[in-house]
Amino acid sequence: MNLATHLDKIHLSVKSNKWFRYFAIFNRIALAAGFIPSGLTKIFDERFTSLSVNHPMGNYLEALYHTGYYYPFIGYVQVTTALLLLIPRTATLGAVLYFPIIVNICILSLAVGFEGSLITSPLMVLANLYLLCWDYDKLKFILPFKRIKSEVEQSTSNNKFPVKFFLGVFVTVVLTVLIITNSYDKKTRNTLQDCYNDCKSSDDTQSCYDFCDCIHTQGQSFSKCSEELRKAKNK
Repeated sequence: MNLATHLDKIHLSVKSNKWFRYFAIFNRIALAAGFIPSGLTKIFDERFTSLSVNHPMGNYLEALYHTGYYYPFIGYVQVTTALLLLIPRTATLGAVLYFPIIVNICILSLAVGFEGSLITSPLMVLANLYLLCWDYDKLKFILPFKRIKSEVEQSTSNNKFPVKFFLGVFVTVVLTVLIITNSYDKKTRNTLQDCYNDCKSSDDTQSCYDFCDCIHTQGQSFSKCSEELRKAKNK
């Protein structure tokens, strides 16, 4: 059995189970809900956050706000993509358009340690990947597989609750949260005071305060401030 046939067999088995279908619907609604508010904010020409321009994410969003019609254009794309996800006939197109946008947001959030989307954006990427896998039968024709006649028969309906799958989803979510939250020596937080408050439990309070000042007062990059914090801890 070649790879394409094997994937077809797995996909048909998944598609025949109503619980996987409900999970796909849940992901579509959740992803759409994540884009519509932020998209409308841009369309109405409002600032996305109240972060200081010294904050790496605040600096980025402030610059984005001043890009003229490009700012609301992003909003229209986000809202359109969300609506495409909510319509069954266009859900596949919505999932395809959603993916590069959310990957970009995820990488940006991780790069600057922005707590507003530090956890949600990676989970949204995973949800989007599930939807792309769900629509594998529509997308497989653009994959570099050898085209042969499928030997897979139509799978019978199976409504048994997939305990192992949803247990895997739960474990994946928990691991994602734990890995991300423990991947930073110090988070930037949204305000200088919140950043200072975190320092109370730090082993090196002064270095922690210096990090906060580096971000929120001096307006330095997240990578530079993190590097200085690591150097101070290693002294």
